[in-house]
Amino acid sequence: MKKLCAVFVFLMAGSLFAHTLDYSKVILRHWSIAKENKYVDGTFYMYKGGDVYIENANGQIVHYPLISLSKEDQDYALNRHQKIADINYQLTHPVIADNVSAQSAVLNVRLLISIFIILGLALLIYKTAPRQQLKYLYPVLLAGIVTLLSAFSADLTKSLRALSTSPTYIDSAFTPYKPNVITSWDSTYFYVGSYGIPAHEMMAGITAWNQQVPLPQCYIGNNVWSIPLNPVIADTPIAVNQSNFTRGAIALAVNGVPIFDEYTNTGADAYLTGQLDSFGGHAGRGDDYHYHIAPLFLQNSGADILPIAFAFDGFAVFGSLEPDGSAMRSLDTNHGHYWTNGVYHYHGTKVAPYMIGNFVGKVTQDTTHQLIPQAHANPVRPGLTPLPPLLITSVYCNDTNSYTLVYVLNGATDSIVYSWTPQGHYTYHFFKQDSAETTQTYNGFVPCYNITCNSSVPSSINEIIKSANSFSIYPNPTNAEFYLALGDNSKLSQIQNVRVYSLTGDVVYQSKGYTGKINLNSVAAGTYLVKLGFADAQLCQKLVIK
Repeated sequence: MKKLCAVFVFLMAGSLFAHTLDYSKVILRHWSIAKENKYVDGTFYMYKGGDVYIENANGQIVHYPLISLSKEDQDYALNRHQKIADINYQLTHPVIADNVSAQSAVLNVRLLISIFIILGLALLIYKTAPRQQLKYLYPVLLAGIVTLLSAFSADLTKSLRALSTSPTYIDSAFTPYKPNVITSWDSTYFYVGSYGIPAHEMMAGITAWNQQVPLPQCYIGNNVWSIPLNPVIADTPIAVNQSNFTRGAIALAVNGVPIFDEYTNTGADAYLTGQLDSFGGHAGRGDDYHYHIAPLFLQNSGADILPIAFAFDGFAVFGSLEPDGSAMRSLDTNHGHYWTNGVYHYHGTKVAPYMIGNFVGKVTQDTTHQLIPQAHANPVRPGLTPLPPLLITSVYCNDTNSYTLVYVLNGATDSIVYSWTPQGHYTYHFFKQDSAETTQTYNGFVPCYNITCNSSVPSSINEIIKSANSFSIYPNPTNAEFYLALGDNSKLSQIQNVRVYSLTGDVVYQSKGYTGKINLNSVAAGTYLVKLGFADAQLCQKLVIK
């Protein structure tokens, strides 16, 4: 019946759209093709492969890259695309409840057939076997029935547990981060497009650096992230370790940033070796920003908790809370558990394995130990040699398509200013206090996203950055109490806040304005980051509490 209704709706829709459009009664949208400095009047037709198709007033179908449209038109097109995808999914894809009923019905039929066969065999044995042997056959028959029921019960449980949540629920987790993420789905995968650049500060706090810098990536069109909508429980979970999934991502955060396992390409724990920023991420060899631990800062609050990420076996990742807002329950060796709805989910923690110990769902890795399918980054530069221990203090946006990364090495504050053109020409300027400025240029991939920011860097920031060497913490290491000092006292009044972060991004102390003396009696021993916040810069130093 449901299929007949779907066909009827489809035919009705077809008959409606088959008529010639009466443009005298239709309000055409005034589309702005920003990159070509022109306008097109027409109606939205579809969005496919990164292009928006528009039916103009003459009935012709024209198409333009999504990124060539104005921001308002991009949002409108993606919103229409999403609504159409929702309708198509509801018409063509059975809901989870129907899946459960269908699977239960199949199993029930198989169970009944098996029971009739066993009863038939029992009757045959009763009619033909000698009476004195029946007392031995009854226990065997009973054991067979019990085994059969157990097998079907386990089969049903496994089948139900394999069911994932609905795509609309998955979409709700990504919604707060739109339009920086683009979502769609079919009957097999939930697709997420993004540019891999988070809204939060990147790279600050890294002490072991591979010289890579974050670039926007083109995870759009045919290069989107794919989350299975119909996950299957693996017979034997595959471990996430130094041998498996050593390349590429294993999950996707709901802000569109990929998540790799906790190990670097050398097999070291990226977090413990100081290679991650205060949010658990860094730029990889492809100048692609990604996390190596669970992004716990993405956890929302309230009675209904949304996932912070989705693993590429199809199951959600939650933070320190359960979906109903209660405290996280005990975890299994896979680093998760089944919830009350019978669906499995993982949890992120601040200790290894941080997010996924073993993949519960079936996954495939290629010969290079990369999980497939998944999107790929586009390297611009070759892999570089890691620098000696240092401290990256900040990365900030300069202007359209340009960033500056500031770091302190051997007591000197150096920086890299890098930028790119719409044609894919990349320029890197290296500023070092002990040598002359150097420049490197590369012809790389054509960017699909323009970074824009209003916070152009005023000249005063150069003075603040130069004073980073004179920003000191003493004593350091300390037992709990320490002092802050800035070489140029005239800048003290410009300090807006003082914050102390753990290496997982938690704020353990904060104050407004300048605070010369700080006491952290309640903070555990370990390494922390002290940040002085100015209106147009942040200074960062490492603090060790014994």
